[in-house]
Amino acid sequence: MLTSNDPFAATSAALRALDQLTGRGGTTTARPLAGMPMDAYRVGDNFVAHFDLPGVDPGSIDLQVEGTTLTISAERSVPQIENAQWQVAERPFGSYTRQLVLGRSLDTERLEASYHDGVLTVSIPVAEKAKARKITVSRADTPAQVEGRTIEGEQHQAVEG
Repeated sequence: MLTSNDPFAATSAALRALDQLTGRGGTTTARPLAGMPMDAYRVGDNFVAHFDLPGVDPGSIDLQVEGTTLTISAERSVPQIENAQWQVAERPFGSYTRQLVLGRSLDTERLEASYHDGVLTVSIPVAEKAKARKITVSRADTPAQVEGRTIEGEQHQAVEG
């Protein structure tokens, strides 16, 4: 039999009691994952997000972009071990979904994703039109060069001083 030091003994005892009431033989059973932990940052011209998905089959990961919403779905299956007599089963399993609302300045057409060591990495480049750019200001040498131009809907005349 397996024993473990559980700092949340009261919670574990309550779960064991619930398991006994529901006919699960007194073992602690896994519960679905409550969330999909994420880190996100901008580096250079890319927005990068990392999602913890340990034990997830990469084939179950699905990413969809609709408008400015990125939806990430994945599934961690319950281990199927023949003739196993589970003593403790605390690792979470089930389906996971997380949605991110992306800024319009990101180029979702060039989104890239990879999965390594239980971490899904999503990289989205900043759209070219949203990148910072330098604007050149031309200099009018004489007031006559400005005369007659329309700026913000108003007609401006050169003022002689």
